[in-house]
Formats: sequence, C-alpha cells, structure tokens
Amino acid sequence: MPEPVRVLIVDDHPVVRRGLRTMLDGESWVAQVWEAASCAEALATVTAHQVDVVAMDIALPDGDGVRATAQILRHRPRIAVLMLTMADDDELVARALQAGARGYLLKDTDPDVVVDALRTAAFGGLVLGPGVRLPGTTAPPGRLPPPAALPPPFDQLTPREQEILRHLAAGEGNAEIARRFGISAKTVRNQVSAVFAKLGVGDRVRAALLARDAGIVTPVAGRLQPDARHGSSQ
Repeated sequence: MPEPVRVLIVDDHPVVRRGLRTMLDGESWVAQVWEAASCAEALATVTAHQVDVVAMDIALPDGDGVRATAQILRHRPRIAVLMLTMADDDELVARALQAGARGYLLKDTDPDVVVDALRTAAFGGLVLGPGVRLPGTTAPPGRLPPPAALPPPFDQLTPREQEILRHLAAGEGNAEIARRFGISAKTVRNQVSAVFAKLGVGDRVRAALLARDAGIVTPVAGRLQPDARHGSSQ
C-alpha cells in the first residue's frame, strides 16, 4: 500500500475547508490535513510542511490560485495541485493545466468525487471533473467509428470502450458514464482501466489528449467531437 499523504485545503470559506477536511479525516490514505485561507498562507504551509497534495481554489482574497499553483510548483515540484473552484471557464482550465495543476473540478461536484479526485492526483493521476472540458474542445454529439476505421492503438478498443473513451473525453465522470449505460461504477472503472492499458496512458486527461492529437476527436467550438474522417456521427 502507498504511504498515506498530507493534504492542504486552500479556500477562503471556512465551511468549505471544514467540510472537505471532515471527509478527508476519515480516509485511510490521508495522514494529515492542513488548511489555508489565502495564497500567502498556502505558500507558507507548503514551505513549512511536507505537503503532498493541494486542493486549490482560484478566487482567493490576496490573489489568483492559478498563480499560487505555479509558485508552489516552482518550489515544490512534487506536490500535486487539484483546482477546486466555482469558475467554469475554459481559459482558467487551460491556465491551470499549463501551470502544472493535476486536475480541475467544480465545487458543485459530488463530495465523494472530489475526495476520489484528490486521491487520484496525490498518487500521480490527472483529473478533469464532470462537465469540465479540455481547453479548446467540445462534447461529442456522435459516436466514435468502428475499430477497423481507427489508427493504432485505438483499433484495439472494443465498441463499448470506444464509447467509454468518447464520454471520458467529454469530461464525464465514472458515475455519470455508469448511469448513461445502465452499468455499475465498478464496471466503468474496469473498462476505463482497459482503455488506459490499450492506449498506454495512466489517466483520463492523457487518454483524451491522445485521442484528440491522433485526430480521433477534433477541437470544435470548445468540445471533443468525432472526426468526420473516421466516421459520421448519428
């Protein structure tokens, strides 16, 4: 089992900090939790303590959480930062990922999903929360094409795995995908793992980016959409 990690929650609202802290205190993978209400407090905490993962708000009293993330990672590059914010903005998502954030979630995300995302980030994964889109892409209205029409390694995916990839790339979480297909979240997790293994990636952001870069999905009006070269959408 990996060693338990130390978490810093950065948010200027005490209720948000305490609510998340209460949930994290019951997690076996969490060793310690600190709180900070500003960029300055966050920087002071990561300087003074061995923080492993940070839940970072963007709108803070003394500055921008994205800039604070860049500062933290310059001094402590091994820290994983997960943006947790009310700001649903493509430009902010792009800035956060460019600054080195390991993910981006909205505050109205289910609390269990937030905790799971922090764990994923802490242990090396990248996370985009439900509804959060890759910068410069838009959600797909149609389906990915049959395997024979796809280039390697995408031709290894089953039709269901292609559908899983499509919804994953649109920013949907495992629970949302499970509801869409009428299957269990555990089944979705297993299928997502199979997609990652076949594509040779370790997380959903890299899978989505790989599909986009390969031309399987193309950036259109802000979401990921199947490329007409590989089949029409229905």
